[in-house]
Amino acid sequence: MESFLTSIGKFMKLIPDHRPRDLESIIRPKCQVIYFPIRFPDVKRYMPKHKITHLKKMLSLERNNGAAPSMALPSQQEQRGSESVLKNFTGESGLCGAVSGLGTIQQESLGSSLMQLSDLNQSNSSDDSNSYQEEKKQNPTLNPSDTLGGVDDQQRPLHIVWPHRWEHDKDPESFFKVLMRLKELGLKFHVSVLGETFTDVPDIFSEAKKALGSSALHWGYLPSKDDYFQVLCMADVVISTAKHEFFGVAMLEAAYCGCYPLCPKDLVYPEIFPAEYLYSTPEQLSKRLQNFCKRPDIIRKHLYKGEMAPFSWAALHGKFRSLLTTEPKEDL
Repeated sequence: MESFLTSIGKFMKLIPDHRPRDLESIIRPKCQVIYFPIRFPDVKRYMPKHKITHLKKMLSLERNNGAAPSMALPSQQEQRGSESVLKNFTGESGLCGAVSGLGTIQQESLGSSLMQLSDLNQSNSSDDSNSYQEEKKQNPTLNPSDTLGGVDDQQRPLHIVWPHRWEHDKDPESFFKVLMRLKELGLKFHVSVLGETFTDVPDIFSEAKKALGSSALHWGYLPSKDDYFQVLCMADVVISTAKHEFFGVAMLEAAYCGCYPLCPKDLVYPEIFPAEYLYSTPEQLSKRLQNFCKRPDIIRKHLYKGEMAPFSWAALHGKFRSLLTTEPKEDL
Protein backbone atom coordinates (compact mmCIF):
# COMPACT_ATOMS: atom_id res chain seq x y z
CA MET A 1 0.00 0.00 0.00
CA GLU A 2 2.80 2.43 0.87
CA SER A 3 4.52 1.93 -2.47
CA PHE A 4 1.25 2.76 -4.21
CA LEU A 5 0.33 5.78 -2.10
CA THR A 6 3.77 7.36 -2.11
CA SER A 7 4.02 7.07 -5.90
CA ILE A 8 0.77 8.94 -6.56
CA GLY A 9 2.48 12.34 -6.52
CA LYS A 10 5.08 11.32 -9.11
CA PHE A 11 2.41 9.82 -11.33
CA MET A 12 0.17 12.89 -11.16
CA LYS A 13 3.03 15.09 -12.33
CA LEU A 14 2.89 13.22 -15.63
CA ILE A 15 -0.68 14.33 -16.23
CA PRO A 16 -0.66 17.75 -17.94
CA ASP A 17 -4.31 18.81 -17.55
CA HIS A 18 -5.46 18.04 -14.02
CA ARG A 19 -3.34 17.69 -10.93
CA PRO A 20 -5.46 17.57 -7.76
CA ARG A 21 -3.54 18.51 -4.64
CA ASP A 22 -2.98 16.28 -1.62
CA LEU A 23 -4.41 13.26 -3.41
CA GLU A 24 -2.37 10.88 -1.27
CA SER A 25 -3.77 12.28 1.99
CA ILE A 26 -7.30 12.09 0.56
CA ILE A 27 -7.00 8.47 -0.57
CA ARG A 28 -5.00 7.10 2.38
CA PRO A 29 -7.87 6.99 4.94
CA LYS A 30 -9.90 4.93 2.49
CA CYS A 31 -7.17 2.35 1.90
CA GLN A 32 -6.34 -0.89 3.60
CA VAL A 33 -4.33 -3.95 2.62
CA ILE A 34 -5.18 -7.55 3.36
CA TYR A 35 -2.10 -9.55 2.50
CA PHE A 36 -2.17 -12.71 0.46
CA PRO A 37 -2.50 -15.55 3.03
CA ILE A 38 0.30 -18.10 3.10
CA ARG A 39 -0.01 -21.60 4.53
CA PHE A 40 3.45 -22.10 5.97
CA PRO A 41 4.21 -25.84 5.88
CA ASP A 42 5.69 -28.11 8.53
CA VAL A 43 9.35 -28.15 7.49
CA LYS A 44 11.03 -29.45 10.63
CA ARG A 45 12.01 -32.76 8.99
CA TYR A 46 14.00 -30.82 6.36
CA MET A 47 15.72 -28.41 8.73
CA PRO A 48 19.48 -28.82 9.20
CA LYS A 49 20.65 -28.64 12.79
CA HIS A 50 21.82 -25.02 12.63
CA LYS A 51 18.30 -23.85 11.66
CA ILE A 52 16.40 -25.48 14.52
CA THR A 53 16.61 -22.33 16.68
CA HIS A 54 15.16 -20.34 13.79
CA LEU A 55 12.25 -22.77 13.47
CA LYS A 56 11.58 -22.59 17.20
CA LYS A 57 11.40 -18.83 16.93
CA MET A 58 8.94 -19.01 14.01
CA LEU A 59 6.70 -21.41 15.91
CA SER A 60 6.83 -19.34 19.09
CA LEU A 61 5.79 -16.25 17.12
CA GLU A 62 2.85 -18.14 15.66
CA ARG A 63 1.75 -19.25 19.12
CA ASN A 64 1.92 -15.64 20.27
CA ASN A 65 -0.37 -14.54 17.42
CA GLY A 66 2.43 -12.86 15.55
CA ALA A 67 3.57 -10.64 18.42
CA ALA A 68 7.34 -10.90 18.68
CA PRO A 69 8.16 -12.04 22.21
CA SER A 70 10.68 -9.88 24.02
CA MET A 71 12.83 -12.82 25.00
CA ALA A 72 16.01 -14.38 23.79
CA LEU A 73 16.22 -17.93 22.53
CA PRO A 74 18.67 -20.47 23.95
CA SER A 75 21.44 -19.78 21.45
CA GLN A 76 21.17 -15.99 21.43
CA GLN A 77 24.17 -15.42 23.65
CA GLU A 78 26.14 -16.93 20.81
CA GLN A 79 23.83 -15.07 18.43
CA ARG A 80 24.87 -11.69 19.85
CA GLY A 81 28.49 -12.37 18.94
CA SER A 82 27.67 -13.45 15.42
CA GLU A 83 25.40 -10.44 14.88
CA SER A 84 28.24 -8.15 15.91
CA VAL A 85 30.48 -9.70 13.26
CA LEU A 86 27.64 -9.55 10.73
CA LYS A 87 27.18 -5.83 11.43
CA ASN A 88 30.87 -5.19 10.86
CA PHE A 89 31.25 -6.97 7.56
CA THR A 90 27.99 -5.81 5.98
CA GLY A 91 29.25 -2.26 6.34
CA GLU A 92 25.80 -0.92 7.21
CA SER A 93 25.71 0.67 10.67
CA GLY A 94 22.78 0.24 12.94
CA LEU A 95 21.15 -2.60 11.01
CA CYS A 96 22.12 -5.48 13.25
CA GLY A 97 21.66 -4.07 16.74
CA ALA A 98 22.34 -6.06 19.85
CA VAL A 99 19.56 -8.09 21.41
CA SER A 100 18.45 -6.89 24.81
CA GLY A 101 18.94 -9.01 27.93
CA LEU A 102 16.45 -11.26 29.64
CA GLY A 103 14.51 -10.73 32.82
CA THR A 104 13.48 -13.54 35.16
CA ILE A 105 9.84 -13.54 34.02
CA GLN A 106 10.92 -13.62 30.38
CA GLN A 107 13.17 -16.58 31.08
CA GLU A 108 10.31 -18.46 32.70
CA SER A 109 8.09 -17.68 29.72
CA LEU A 110 10.81 -18.89 27.39
CA GLY A 111 11.14 -22.14 29.28
CA SER A 112 7.41 -22.77 28.96
CA SER A 113 7.45 -22.06 25.21
CA LEU A 114 10.43 -24.29 24.57
CA MET A 115 8.90 -27.17 26.53
CA GLN A 116 6.03 -27.06 24.04
CA LEU A 117 8.51 -27.08 21.17
CA SER A 118 10.91 -29.67 22.57
CA ASP A 119 9.71 -32.33 20.15
CA LEU A 120 11.60 -30.51 17.41
CA ASN A 121 14.95 -31.64 18.75
CA GLN A 122 13.77 -35.24 19.11
CA SER A 123 12.13 -35.36 15.70
CA ASN A 124 15.23 -34.04 13.98
CA SER A 125 17.55 -36.41 15.76
CA SER A 126 15.52 -39.63 15.53
CA ASP A 127 12.38 -40.54 13.58
CA ASP A 128 12.27 -37.55 11.25
CA SER A 129 15.98 -37.84 10.65
CA ASN A 130 15.54 -41.44 9.55
CA SER A 131 12.61 -40.63 7.27
CA TYR A 132 14.54 -37.66 5.90
CA GLN A 133 17.51 -39.88 5.01
CA GLU A 134 15.17 -42.37 3.36
CA GLU A 135 13.50 -39.60 1.37
CA LYS A 136 16.86 -38.37 0.11
CA LYS A 137 17.60 -41.85 -1.21
CA GLN A 138 14.29 -41.88 -3.04
CA ASN A 139 14.89 -38.40 -4.49
CA PRO A 140 18.41 -38.37 -5.99
CA THR A 141 17.87 -34.88 -7.45
CA LEU A 142 17.95 -33.34 -3.99
CA ASN A 143 21.68 -32.82 -3.96
CA PRO A 144 22.26 -30.07 -1.34
CA SER A 145 21.76 -32.26 1.69
CA ASP A 146 23.98 -34.94 0.19
CA THR A 147 26.64 -32.55 -1.10
CA LEU A 148 26.75 -30.38 2.01
CA GLY A 149 26.20 -32.93 4.75
CA GLY A 150 29.02 -33.65 7.16
CA VAL A 151 30.85 -30.37 6.53
CA ASP A 152 31.08 -27.73 9.25
CA ASP A 153 29.51 -24.28 8.86
CA GLN A 154 32.81 -22.52 8.14
CA GLN A 155 33.97 -24.88 5.38
CA ARG A 156 30.62 -25.39 3.64
CA PRO A 157 30.16 -22.86 0.78
CA LEU A 158 27.36 -20.35 0.97
CA HIS A 159 24.18 -21.72 -0.64
CA ILE A 160 22.20 -19.07 -2.57
CA VAL A 161 18.67 -19.72 -3.83
CA TRP A 162 16.72 -17.76 -6.49
CA PRO A 163 13.10 -19.07 -6.47
CA HIS A 164 11.34 -16.96 -9.10
CA ARG A 165 9.65 -17.17 -12.50
CA TRP A 166 12.13 -17.36 -15.35
CA GLU A 167 11.04 -14.11 -16.93
CA HIS A 168 12.58 -10.71 -17.56
CA ASP A 169 10.53 -8.86 -14.93
CA LYS A 170 12.38 -10.86 -12.26
CA ASP A 171 15.66 -9.47 -13.69
CA PRO A 172 17.69 -12.69 -13.84
CA GLU A 173 20.36 -10.77 -15.76
CA SER A 174 21.27 -8.73 -12.68
CA PHE A 175 21.26 -11.82 -10.48
CA PHE A 176 23.60 -13.82 -12.69
CA LYS A 177 25.86 -10.82 -13.21
CA VAL A 178 26.37 -10.71 -9.44
CA LEU A 179 27.12 -14.45 -9.35
CA MET A 180 29.65 -14.12 -12.16
CA ARG A 181 31.39 -11.42 -10.15
CA LEU A 182 31.64 -13.79 -7.19
CA LYS A 183 33.26 -16.40 -9.43
CA GLU A 184 35.71 -13.82 -10.83
CA LEU A 185 36.80 -13.09 -7.27
CA GLY A 186 37.38 -16.79 -6.63
CA LEU A 187 34.70 -17.01 -3.94
CA LYS A 188 33.07 -20.36 -3.31
CA PHE A 189 29.29 -20.69 -3.32
CA HIS A 190 26.47 -22.98 -4.41
CA VAL A 191 23.31 -21.82 -6.12
CA SER A 192 19.84 -23.27 -6.66
CA VAL A 193 17.85 -21.60 -9.43
CA LEU A 194 14.24 -22.65 -8.98
CA GLY A 195 11.01 -21.22 -10.36
CA GLU A 196 8.59 -21.93 -13.16
CA THR A 197 9.34 -21.54 -16.86
CA PHE A 198 7.00 -20.51 -19.65
CA THR A 199 7.11 -20.26 -23.44
CA ASP A 200 9.95 -17.78 -23.75
CA VAL A 201 12.89 -18.40 -21.42
CA PRO A 202 15.52 -15.64 -21.38
CA ASP A 203 18.82 -16.76 -22.93
CA ILE A 204 20.71 -15.78 -19.79
CA PHE A 205 19.57 -18.97 -18.03
CA SER A 206 21.32 -21.38 -20.42
CA GLU A 207 24.38 -19.12 -20.52
CA ALA A 208 24.56 -18.90 -16.74
CA LYS A 209 24.11 -22.63 -16.22
CA LYS A 210 27.12 -23.31 -18.41
CA ALA A 211 29.22 -20.61 -16.74
CA LEU A 212 28.34 -21.68 -13.19
CA GLY A 213 29.19 -25.34 -13.77
CA SER A 214 29.42 -27.35 -10.56
CA SER A 215 28.37 -24.35 -8.45
CA ALA A 216 24.77 -24.99 -9.55
CA LEU A 217 23.11 -27.55 -7.28
CA HIS A 218 19.57 -27.25 -8.65
CA TRP A 219 18.42 -25.87 -11.97
CA GLY A 220 14.76 -25.58 -12.79
CA TYR A 221 11.24 -25.97 -11.50
CA LEU A 222 10.55 -28.50 -8.75
CA PRO A 223 6.96 -29.77 -9.14
CA SER A 224 6.99 -31.44 -5.72
CA LYS A 225 6.36 -29.04 -2.83
CA ASP A 226 8.33 -31.31 -0.52
CA ASP A 227 11.36 -31.10 -2.82
CA TYR A 228 10.94 -27.34 -3.12
CA PHE A 229 10.81 -26.71 0.63
CA GLN A 230 13.67 -29.10 1.25
CA VAL A 231 15.90 -26.99 -1.02
CA LEU A 232 14.81 -23.81 0.75
CA CYS A 233 15.66 -25.37 4.11
CA MET A 234 19.13 -26.33 2.92
CA ALA A 235 19.86 -22.87 1.47
CA ASP A 236 21.45 -19.97 3.37
CA VAL A 237 20.47 -16.85 1.42
CA VAL A 238 17.46 -16.10 -0.80
CA ILE A 239 17.75 -13.34 -3.41
CA SER A 240 15.22 -11.22 -5.24
CA THR A 241 16.22 -8.97 -8.13
CA ALA A 242 12.62 -8.34 -9.21
CA LYS A 243 11.58 -5.25 -11.12
CA HIS A 244 7.91 -6.14 -10.67
CA GLU A 245 6.44 -7.66 -7.52
CA PHE A 246 3.04 -7.31 -5.87
CA PHE A 247 3.82 -9.39 -2.78
CA GLY A 248 6.59 -11.98 -2.97
CA VAL A 249 5.34 -15.30 -1.60
CA ALA A 250 8.55 -17.13 -2.52
CA MET A 251 10.71 -14.72 -0.51
CA LEU A 252 8.57 -15.12 2.61
CA GLU A 253 8.50 -18.91 2.25
CA ALA A 254 12.29 -18.96 1.99
CA ALA A 255 12.69 -16.67 5.00
CA TYR A 256 10.35 -18.99 6.94
CA CYS A 257 12.68 -21.85 6.00
CA GLY A 258 15.61 -20.00 7.55
CA CYS A 259 17.10 -18.23 4.53
CA TYR A 260 18.58 -14.75 4.94
CA PRO A 261 16.55 -12.60 2.50
CA LEU A 262 18.12 -9.93 0.30
CA CYS A 263 15.56 -7.82 -1.60
CA PRO A 264 15.51 -4.56 -3.55
CA LYS A 265 14.70 -1.49 -1.51
CA ASP A 266 11.71 -0.99 -3.76
CA LEU A 267 8.27 -2.31 -4.71
CA VAL A 268 6.47 -4.11 -1.87
CA TYR A 269 9.61 -5.33 -0.09
CA PRO A 270 10.12 -2.41 2.37
CA GLU A 271 6.61 -3.06 3.72
CA ILE A 272 7.42 -6.70 4.49
CA PHE A 273 11.13 -6.95 5.29
CA PRO A 274 13.15 -4.93 7.83
CA ALA A 275 15.75 -2.52 6.43
CA GLU A 276 18.59 -4.95 7.17
CA TYR A 277 17.43 -7.22 4.35
CA LEU A 278 17.16 -4.53 1.64
CA TYR A 279 19.72 -3.32 -0.90
CA SER A 280 19.58 -0.26 -3.14
CA THR A 281 21.90 -1.18 -6.02
CA PRO A 282 23.32 -4.35 -7.63
CA GLU A 283 26.70 -3.24 -6.31
CA GLN A 284 25.38 -3.36 -2.75
CA LEU A 285 23.96 -6.83 -3.36
CA SER A 286 27.29 -7.99 -4.76
CA LYS A 287 29.25 -6.58 -1.82
CA ARG A 288 27.01 -8.24 0.75
CA LEU A 289 27.22 -11.60 -0.99
CA GLN A 290 30.99 -11.30 -1.19
CA ASN A 291 31.12 -10.87 2.58
CA PHE A 292 28.64 -13.69 3.14
CA CYS A 293 30.75 -16.02 0.99
CA LYS A 294 33.75 -15.28 3.17
CA ARG A 295 31.89 -16.03 6.41
CA PRO A 296 28.87 -18.25 5.69
CA ASP A 297 28.91 -19.48 9.28
CA ILE A 298 27.77 -16.03 10.47
CA ILE A 299 24.74 -16.10 8.19
CA ARG A 300 23.82 -19.57 9.43
CA LYS A 301 23.66 -18.28 13.01
CA HIS A 302 21.43 -15.35 12.11
CA LEU A 303 17.84 -15.30 13.35
CA TYR A 304 15.36 -13.57 11.06
CA LYS A 305 14.17 -10.29 12.61
CA GLY A 306 10.99 -9.75 10.63
CA GLU A 307 7.49 -11.10 11.19
CA MET A 308 5.88 -14.15 9.58
CA ALA A 309 2.63 -14.77 11.46
CA PRO A 310 0.80 -11.66 10.11
CA PHE A 311 1.08 -13.13 6.60
CA SER A 312 -0.23 -16.59 7.51
CA TRP A 313 -3.68 -17.91 6.71
CA ALA A 314 -4.22 -18.53 10.42
CA ALA A 315 -3.89 -14.79 11.09
CA LEU A 316 -5.74 -13.55 8.00
CA HIS A 317 -8.69 -15.88 7.50
CA GLY A 318 -10.86 -13.87 9.91
CA LYS A 319 -10.25 -10.64 7.99
CA PHE A 320 -11.12 -12.29 4.69
CA ARG A 321 -14.27 -13.81 6.17
CA SER A 322 -15.35 -10.46 7.59
CA LEU A 323 -14.68 -8.63 4.33
CA LEU A 324 -16.55 -11.16 2.19
CA THR A 325 -19.58 -11.47 4.48
CA THR A 326 -20.12 -7.79 5.32
CA GLU A 327 -23.17 -6.24 3.69
CA PRO A 328 -22.23 -3.37 1.34
CA LYS A 329 -23.14 0.15 2.38
CA GLU A 330 -25.96 1.91 0.52
CA ASP A 331 -23.64 4.54 -0.97
CA LEU A 332 -21.60 1.82 -2.68
